[in-house]
Amino acid sequence: MTFYPTDRLALFIDGANLYSAAKNLGFDIDYRKLLEEFRKRSILVRAYYYTALVENEEYSPIRPLVDWLDYNGSQLVTKPAREYTDGQGRKRFRGDMDVEISVDMLEMAEHADHMVLFSGDGDFRRLVEAVQRRGSRVTVVSTVKSQPPMVSDDLRRQADNFVDLADLADMIGRPSRLPRFISEARDARHAQEDRGTDADG
Repeated sequence: MTFYPTDRLALFIDGANLYSAAKNLGFDIDYRKLLEEFRKRSILVRAYYYTALVENEEYSPIRPLVDWLDYNGSQLVTKPAREYTDGQGRKRFRGDMDVEISVDMLEMAEHADHMVLFSGDGDFRRLVEAVQRRGSRVTVVSTVKSQPPMVSDDLRRQADNFVDLADLADMIGRPSRLPRFISEARDARHAQEDRGTDADG
């Protein structure tokens, strides 16, 4: 990653997109480490986090993260998730934050030398181009190392820099937390496979 100590830096985190990319790579994002990592590299002027929230839920698993980010200096941008029914009749939620991210990046272009977009969504290619015309450099963070890759080729080529999220795992990640019964079952299966291999030998 090429960052200059005097750069005014702004982060734009597409929460759902980053969560999916990290999950596909087998780790969780530690947002404290993420913010510390970028504060070390440049002058972090703003960190935006975008997510849709399901209204009227007793407990939302994302609520503790949203609260932590809010209390620790991030700019939270949220909106209600829209409910829909998929082809199999299952209840799903949708919450596209593309417009919010685009407006904020364009507004920040005159206040930031370098912007980091945590998303692989190809719809952002024109946005990145527009921000670059205003004089800001743009780094895109996503991954080509997952199956399938999570970043559009057009977006990757448009960015000044592309950083694969997999290469940041040691700096900003923690191992994905599987429910205990799943990890115990997996460990037991591995132990059984090891015993079977020994018996074969």
